[in-house]
Amino acid sequence: MNTRQDNRPRIVVGVDGSPSSKEALAWAVRQASLVDGVIDAVIAWEYPQFYGSFGWMPPTGQDLNLEGAAAQALDDTIATVTGAEPAVDIHSRVEYGTPAGVLLAAAEGASLLVLGNRGHGGFAEALLGSVGQHCTQHSPCPIVIVRGQDQSAAPGPAVASHTQ
Repeated sequence: MNTRQDNRPRIVVGVDGSPSSKEALAWAVRQASLVDGVIDAVIAWEYPQFYGSFGWMPPTGQDLNLEGAAAQALDDTIATVTGAEPAVDIHSRVEYGTPAGVLLAAAEGASLLVLGNRGHGGFAEALLGSVGQHCTQHSPCPIVIVRGQDQSAAPGPAVASHTQ
């Protein structure tokens, strides 16, 4: 297993505040406690695509603080899932870029990448969202896709694979 310098397994979890990502974080916390691991909880942010499509520049200053909103969503999700005192070490990472790209970069050298099966975007009927689909095809480490409690199948990992 690839680990941090302190020799504990590093588990990367994609968080976007969706119910599915909360399930993924909860699963990762349980797994990290079993293997004495640490968690990198990662959220990606980027300017909406329509800014570039129309040649518009995004607003500056306090009007549009997407990075701050992403950081707040990450902090809120961690607090909701783990409470005030998490059972494992959780490092928050707020990164600029597409979700799939950010997660794949964060997963370099990790022991495991954990994602919910669907985030905020896409079609509710899809078994696996576009970010999860991309990450399962390109992950540099083993990956677990966690299905949410509201799915018709039993909760827990739905897909576990190692791609390279």
